[in-house]
Amino acid sequence: QVQLVESGGGLVQAGGSLRLSCAASGRTFTRYGMGWFRQAPGKEREFVAGIVWSGGTYYADSTKGRFTISRDNAKNTVYLQMNSLKPEDTAVYYCAVSKDPFISRIDFTSIGSWGQGTQVTVSS
Repeated sequence: QVQLVESGGGLVQAGGSLRLSCAASGRTFTRYGMGWFRQAPGKEREFVAGIVWSGGTYYADSTKGRFTISRDNAKNTVYLQMNSLKPEDTAVYYCAVSKDPFISRIDFTSIGSWGQGTQVTVSS
């Protein structure tokens, strides 16, 4: 059974940084896409960043240039480094893994499992 456990959320001032981690277990994730999504109060969940099996990365326009996604396959862990945080980045951040290997892009239709989420709050 696949399990994803996020950590690293918290309260930070605008302009600050946080690094989220997502530890995966239940199988080897080297060939799978992984991503970060977020959901703010009263809003729909949205894509933040994704990384595929080849190491290719892509980002939402709102996070490009400020956030960096990476993965450590030896540790089955994916990270999200968030810099220059803004109050509008406040949300619950969710880690996700694709249901199929070797996908070219991770999005809502390709998700196999979700983590439980970690809260990120950015104060102004």
